[in-house]
Amino acid sequence: MSKIKWTGDPVHSQIQFTVRHMVISKIRGEFEQWEAFAETDGENMETAEITFQATTASVNTGSEARDNDLRSDKGLFQSEKFPYLHFKSTSFAKKDEENYVLKGDLTIRDVTRPIELAVAHGGIITDPYGMRRAGFSVTGKLNRKDYGMTYNQLIETGGAVVGETINIDIHIEFTKQPE
Repeated sequence: MSKIKWTGDPVHSQIQFTVRHMVISKIRGEFEQWEAFAETDGENMETAEITFQATTASVNTGSEARDNDLRSDKGLFQSEKFPYLHFKSTSFAKKDEENYVLKGDLTIRDVTRPIELAVAHGGIITDPYGMRRAGFSVTGKLNRKDYGMTYNQLIETGGAVVGETINIDIHIEFTKQPE
């Protein structure tokens, strides 16, 4: 069976996250610059080897001041020192017709840790232009402090301005690359 290379389509994908803000609400953010690649045996997604890289300076939460704080030396990403976050899969196991478990190593700043993500596979189609596409929704959680992102400011009630749990919410389309 021949290997198929797939590339993440940034026009039809969103790489987003949410985090608690001052205990009472959630803030959504996204990475605007990223690359994702997969390689499969034929179109068998269980054989997928997946890599992902996001540019930390491309974080966008809808507030320029907050985004600059996140990128800064005092912020969570320290983008000048750590310009990218990386993911490399270690397994992609099918649970049922639509659901998979994606395991891999996530590197943020200079810390690499294993992570497990839930994946819903929307299917593979041929679009109106003859291109093969595969769609996925990916969810998971991580503790930012596990990756050395320890910024913490407390509010008067004792809760943190920025929560420790980061919820991952990715919707991605991959396109099959020509052989």
